Amino acid sequence: MNFRRIIFNFILVIVGFILQTTIFRALDFGDVAPNIMMVIVASTGFMKGDKPGLLVGFFSGLLIDIFFGNYLGFFALIYMYIGFIMGKLHAIFFSQNLAIPIVFITISDFIFGFICYVLMFLFRNKYDIGYFMVTIVIPEMVYTAIVAIFLYPIILRINTSIDEKEQRSAKKFV
Repeated sequence: MNFRRIIFNFILVIVGFILQTTIFRALDFGDVAPNIMMVIVASTGFMKGDKPGLLVGFFSGLLIDIFFGNYLGFFALIYMYIGFIMGKLHAIFFSQNLAIPIVFITISDFIFGFICYVLMFLFRNKYDIGYFMVTIVIPEMVYTAIVAIFLYPIILRINTSIDEKEQRSAKKFV
């Protein structure tokens, strides 16, 4: 991983966090906002593989834990695993196609919501999973998918540009 990629991922996580916590909180529908960090983590894993997905997921979740979490590492662990799993799909699927990554981002957001329900509510004897799914998880999943349709191509285009620059600079040294 070169310096450009590290800087891009760092800026992407920071900008995604700022967008998620400011602009998209103001644009929420029924107290549901899109999970921009999930789009970034899943996109990075899907485009670059399991290690970059894992690292971006860990730092994205850690950022959320620091500012909003009750326990340090809770969201970092969830995002890290999702980034890693999405990274495993990198070798199987073609990241240039728009439909497949959007479907996996949507599934990742659903898994994230379900894990949060199990670990934050079910273990506290709050068994109303239907209400939680209908009012929080599914609307967030749909909103995240709609935002991902516009955000994923931008992330893909920048990643492709960085890949091309890496290849050109590698050819200079050969």
